[in-house]
Amino acid sequence: MEKVTVFLSLGSNINPREIHINKTLACLSESLGNFRVSAIYESKPLYVTDQPLFLNCIAQGDCTSSPEQLLDCIKNIEQKTGRTATFRNGPRVIDIDILLFGSACVNRPDLVIPHPEMAKRQFVLIPLVELAPELRHPGTHRLFSEILSEIEPQGVYFHSVSRYTV
Repeated sequence: MEKVTVFLSLGSNINPREIHINKTLACLSESLGNFRVSAIYESKPLYVTDQPLFLNCIAQGDCTSSPEQLLDCIKNIEQKTGRTATFRNGPRVIDIDILLFGSACVNRPDLVIPHPEMAKRQFVLIPLVELAPELRHPGTHRLFSEILSEIEPQGVYFHSVSRYTV
């Protein structure tokens, strides 16, 4: 399979959050080429608000597997990093979402790409635009920076530069 650029969203709100993020980034870097990471942002939880603040970042890399193989890889990394099943949108050690897989559109029960909620979430769009300011949504072809400018503030703040180095 040919090489395609993927964007992944990472989030953690169970301490030690930054260690969980960095451990996950280390695992992802083993599977993706040309690996880059945004700054880390702290954000308020959106859906279930009675839980700790999240740390979020975006990872970008080149992938030679299929979207389904990448999903399997991500699920294995989440498990290795200590994620256990809780309730939907509840606290988690780590959460990895596939946002974009090149320009591919996938619509399966277990995998939808582009991620259907990404254009509504500042904690995704801020670091995504940081990494790829000219990136466009594959479905609407709008710049993600334009989409970001239309969203009301959601309590997302710069936390730190990623300490992870490849």
